[in-house]
Amino acid sequence: MPALSRETVRAGARGVAATLLVAALIAIGSRNLAHFDAALVGYTFATLFAVFGITYRYSMWLQRPPTALYWRRGWQAFFSRDRLLINLAAWPKRFVGVFALNNFIFRRSRSRWAAHWFIMWGCLLAAAITFPLVFGWIHFQTPADDFERYRVYVFGFPTSSFRIESMVGGLIFHGLVWASFLVIAGVMIAMRRRMRDRGAEAVQQFGEDFLPLILLFAVSITGLMLTASYTWMKGYAYDFLAIVHAACVIFTLLWLPFGKFFHVFQRPAQLGVSFYKDAGRAGEQTVCGNCAQPFASKVHVEDLIRVERELGYSYEMQGVDEDAVNHYQYICPRCRRLSMALAQGRLWQAGRGREATNRPGIVDVAAMMEAASAPATTTELT
Repeated sequence: MPALSRETVRAGARGVAATLLVAALIAIGSRNLAHFDAALVGYTFATLFAVFGITYRYSMWLQRPPTALYWRRGWQAFFSRDRLLINLAAWPKRFVGVFALNNFIFRRSRSRWAAHWFIMWGCLLAAAITFPLVFGWIHFQTPADDFERYRVYVFGFPTSSFRIESMVGGLIFHGLVWASFLVIAGVMIAMRRRMRDRGAEAVQQFGEDFLPLILLFAVSITGLMLTASYTWMKGYAYDFLAIVHAACVIFTLLWLPFGKFFHVFQRPAQLGVSFYKDAGRAGEQTVCGNCAQPFASKVHVEDLIRVERELGYSYEMQGVDEDAVNHYQYICPRCRRLSMALAQGRLWQAGRGREATNRPGIVDVAAMMEAASAPATTTELT
């Protein structure tokens, strides 16, 4: 068998550590499984598998050269002495805007934003209720002197109490119902968009785009059917619905590390990228080697060159003298497009037996890279 890479071993070790940590928290939080419901053991093992898979994949993702550099630069930019106070002041607003409100999606499409927002908050609400109850971290007991109230126990410690028939009790015991309504609304909006948007139809795949929505809908609708069964139907078909609901939830948990659900865990890392971009805009800018106009932060361009070299891509160019630009990334996007047009024009003229002409004042990037020791292809230039 081929030897495992260092990245794979490291990711596997982190996945095992995270799984053992969650298992230990389950044992501790449930007071040595005293408050653990054995009927929910299937959910627990599916969750532990999901924890391992998510941690493993997240670790592998963070070890990729582009992601690793963004991750490191994001933390460095956030804790920079010059910008730490500014970042601390901007973090709550950015967290609310990017994570809580998804305003970056709202700017693209309102329907797409509504689908993401309903699904996200429905899933977060459901997770906040389900996992602590499944793990035995939260349970309810009736005080000996008041059978009309419930006292909430967190990790075995008594906290506040509430009346069973109160509004608070209704909100708590029907929290999963509200979460299901949010998720179903988001799924319906997303399904409508995927069936009517021609751009989405051209690139969507069943496993990546439709299966996650089907799983979310199945979990939500079977959960609502359970509520309807014991509330209005005197428990009719409750056992069957409980098995179907459990199967949907377990399959969804097992699918978390592999499908499109994984981007939910990747999204918070975008906050670090935004701080990195802020630091780049405030720092020194890169000047185009052709038109002498600033077009990007210097740290970003230098980091991009470093990552390309780590990945084995060579975009060095042969300059006319020692002071000339020697890398394709030091050319601004506008001049790159002009240079590509020059290269295509030169090929068109050569194909018709004409003498190639160049536009004055434009660096012929294609020609410079052809003369370099590690030339790039025309495909790489695009």
